[in-house]
Amino acid sequence: MRRTLILTWILILYLFSISVQSKYHSRSLPYDSEEAKVTSLHFFLHETVSSSNPTVAMIAQANITNNDNNSSVPFSTVLALDDMLKIGPESNSEVIGNAQGLGVLIAETSTTNLLWYWDFGFITGKFNGSSISMFSRNPTTAIVRELSVVGGRGNFRMAKGYAQLQDYIQNDTNIISELYVTVIHY
Repeated sequence: MRRTLILTWILILYLFSISVQSKYHSRSLPYDSEEAKVTSLHFFLHETVSSSNPTVAMIAQANITNNDNNSSVPFSTVLALDDMLKIGPESNSEVIGNAQGLGVLIAETSTTNLLWYWDFGFITGKFNGSSISMFSRNPTTAIVRELSVVGGRGNFRMAKGYAQLQDYIQNDTNIISELYVTVIHY
């Protein structure tokens, strides 16, 4: 028993000496108590669904023979988009950026649900060169939808928050959505 105890202590001391002699290096940085900023944004997303120059396109679709959800795009359809962000709902409003991303139709029921990844990139003003990333479920039949802000870059680095999206105009060729976005960033 005594030999086992001595051997155990020798092994512990040996392991301790290995960790002390290792080449691992770490440098700690002082805590930066920078206050979080809250930014509220309001803009309109202009999407062209059908025309000679659409901003959304189907890039993949499952080989499903039935369409029980009575939707124009069946379950598991993958869409790519490059929509314009503008100050107002009018077609001649100032362009402030674009929303690029992917969407997947995820519901086989009568309610159309989309899973969207969007990157809202700004090209003018105070947030020029910055972007907000959103990843969220988008229940398109709801009047007001809430989307999650999950990140960003530039002025919105380490962003989190939410966006409320509501269709302003929806017809056969265009969907114009109004967004109120609250972003917490550093």
